[in-house]
Amino acid sequence: MNEIVSDKKNRRSGGRYARRMKRAAPLPDSIKPVGPGMIGGTYNPLSSSEVSAIQDTIYRLLEEIGLSQAPQTGIESMTKFGAIMHDDKRIRFPRNIVDKALSMTAKEIKLYGQDEAKDLILKKNHVHFGTAGAAVNIVDVKNKSYRPSTAQDIYNAARIAENLDNIHFFQRPMVATDIEDPKDMDINTLYACVSGTTKHVGVSFTEADFVKPAIEILHKIAGSKENWIERPFVSNSNCFVVPPMRFATESCLVMEEVIKAGMPVLLLSAGQAGATAPASIAGTVAQAVSEILAGLVYVNSIKPGHPCICGTWPFVSDLRTGAMSGGSGEQGLLTACCAQILKSFELPSGAAAGMADSKLPDAQSGYEKGSTAVMAGLSGLNLVYESVGMHASLLGFCLESMIIDNDMLGQCLRCVRGVEVNNKTLSFEAIKDVCIGGPGHYLGHEQTLSVMESEYVYPSISDRSSPKEWNENGRPELLDTAQIEVKNILDNFTPKHIPNDLNSNIYQNHNILFKVKN
Repeated sequence: MNEIVSDKKNRRSGGRYARRMKRAAPLPDSIKPVGPGMIGGTYNPLSSSEVSAIQDTIYRLLEEIGLSQAPQTGIESMTKFGAIMHDDKRIRFPRNIVDKALSMTAKEIKLYGQDEAKDLILKKNHVHFGTAGAAVNIVDVKNKSYRPSTAQDIYNAARIAENLDNIHFFQRPMVATDIEDPKDMDINTLYACVSGTTKHVGVSFTEADFVKPAIEILHKIAGSKENWIERPFVSNSNCFVVPPMRFATESCLVMEEVIKAGMPVLLLSAGQAGATAPASIAGTVAQAVSEILAGLVYVNSIKPGHPCICGTWPFVSDLRTGAMSGGSGEQGLLTACCAQILKSFELPSGAAAGMADSKLPDAQSGYEKGSTAVMAGLSGLNLVYESVGMHASLLGFCLESMIIDNDMLGQCLRCVRGVEVNNKTLSFEAIKDVCIGGPGHYLGHEQTLSVMESEYVYPSISDRSSPKEWNENGRPELLDTAQIEVKNILDNFTPKHIPNDLNSNIYQNHNILFKVKN
């Protein structure tokens, strides 16, 4: 009897299984419904008059208040450019000097991958999602606990990102807390990223002196200094300001070194509303963008047109406690406002969205991440950082959430893509075929079959089965499925883009403290 039931089940599910396997097979890029660089910009939270008011305030902040604590090299460079150092030791930026920097700033930049197919073009409203952050913990979903993050975790996260289509770039999401020496930590972090993925990578450096050995590694991977200069596949995430309105001296010196080395720069302002930025959303946006424009003056005074991503990363506080609230609706709104203002200056934009205050990948995590990520995407933000894996208001990173969030980002990207309206999609002929002499439904219609892959996004692990099917399949839970997928990738995926002999050379010449899978 059991054999008969089993046979019936197999025959019943055979067609369904075949369809699922077909959908699971990789689609050609030409018909994928979503991908890097989908065009957003349909959501603009600010009116044109509000944009103008914020712009005017930005210029006033730079001209009347300015920034303090620039290093001497920066002061010399910026004053030569036209900025003015005042007796109160604040450097101020007249409107014409800001406009001069804006005129020099690259409005369209390419972020290179080690694999040319992973290159990203930042322009107008083209949207890309990726990782970032400085989490000091890894989320252990099995034990529902946190443990300190390591260099090995960073490498593992990079390997997972390499296998997820909706993660378009990989910026270091965690701190290698197992490495005490700052130089070793920076070098290990860099190599963990670039050896784990061929996508564009973002890293930071603690001190300016650490840039040189990092660049030496990148020259080796690129094949030569010239190859690196032509295709720099790593950018520097640089917190060059300490809000409110102060330069971060050591980070500025790092910035000067990476500019000399030909590395693109993410100019990063990360104030916290109600603490290091105004509590009002409009004021926070104005301060963040003014700090970024000061950074553009700085960069262009050193090297006009050097590729810069304008990273307005102000975060939201729960003003009842002062705690960060990255998963709030206000965070999504703040990010979208920053995107709109940066777009009004025609600048390559980056901001943070898709973070969760939740400690685990649960229902709270889902609604927090989804609501903020889709707002960022619809706003046309070029680079959405910290959109994957982040928990506990950036204190924890979860490998399993990467798998879940990849599905979430697929849905966000589908929203960003929007609806195409033309003679074909209006479907007059299809409606006619079905209604006049047809079967009265569209299930087998030619149009349905032709668009099922190109117009619809199918999640990789999210469960869309009926309750009956779900029960028959053993009642799988999303997190359990994600755990299986993480294990599958880490057990079976071996990055091949860095040859073994080069990897050995890097291990011999640098104190690399994690294991590369080969």
